[in-house]
Amino acid sequence: MGMSIPYELTGRTRQKARTRAALLAAARELLAEGATPTVEQAADRAGISRTTAYRYFANQRALVAGTYPEIGVTSLLGPAPPQDPVARLDEAVERFTRQVLDHEPELRAQLRLSLEPGPHGPDELPLRQGRAIGWLEDALEPLRERLGPRELRRLVLAIRAAIGIEALVWLIDVAGQSREEATAIVRATARALLDAALAQAD
Repeated sequence: MGMSIPYELTGRTRQKARTRAALLAAARELLAEGATPTVEQAADRAGISRTTAYRYFANQRALVAGTYPEIGVTSLLGPAPPQDPVARLDEAVERFTRQVLDHEPELRAQLRLSLEPGPHGPDELPLRQGRAIGWLEDALEPLRERLGPRELRRLVLAIRAAIGIEALVWLIDVAGQSREEATAIVRATARALLDAALAQAD
């Protein structure tokens, strides 16, 4: 049996690309308003029939992954990552921070929701699933033996606490830094935490 071709790649591809873009734009708006959009909600907001919308996104998870394509990746490093842990971390933090700023309205909405009391099911806050921890562990993998698993985990958590949407919101909204300055600060902080952990290990 041959590979099935995605719906968008058959027939009127330009029109289909516009439809897909409209559904994603609607989903991003809903995320920025603090809702986790269903396929039906995105279709209604975009003025597209629900039947048509399901041809593009089979379910809510696929839709959210479409608005935030980095959800599915296991590494932020390119195809030929550097071996040096400092360079690996810098690359990962730079890409992660750019990603956060690219999706800032949606991430702010998810952050706001995560601060509300009560339990949150796994589908309620799709952008707050701890993915960055895996990305940072991947970046710092060459240090696993040198630091040991426990210290490496502590370092990863410390860096994640310093570089996410929470830190950027504080730097931008409270400390009055520009997005560029905030990015430079979180990168420098991540580097300082790594330097401190290496100094301690030695």
